[in-house]
Amino acid sequence: MLREDQWTKAALKADAELADAELVTTEEVLTEVLSFCAKLRFIRNRAAETIRQVVDDPAVRVIGQSHEGFLDGLELYAKRPDKGYSHTDCVSMIEMKRLRIREILSADRHFEQEGFTTMLRSSGRLPQQ
Repeated sequence: MLREDQWTKAALKADAELADAELVTTEEVLTEVLSFCAKLRFIRNRAAETIRQVVDDPAVRVIGQSHEGFLDGLELYAKRPDKGYSHTDCVSMIEMKRLRIREILSADRHFEQEGFTTMLRSSGRLPQQ
């Protein structure tokens, strides 16, 4: 059983509302999740299981890492020295633009700064922090 936090209800609501949506992510995002969880021994194995489920889920498109994607992300990263964007954010933003995706299931304001709609914040489902 997962402990609830400030994001749990919003995430569950979004999950129900997006049941028929095509979900897209990048291997860089999945790597970032695994990197974060690597320090937390009690969830490390669960994180690996979850990422395997995401990769195997036919309803989720996982965009593979590439040298070109890395360099494109690096270019955006270098062009935004005034922002706090991670390289992973930049790769995601480049892919979203390439695929003409305008909305992201996130509360990350960095994406708003690049003109994307952060679904969780803009819908009022998550607290403004």
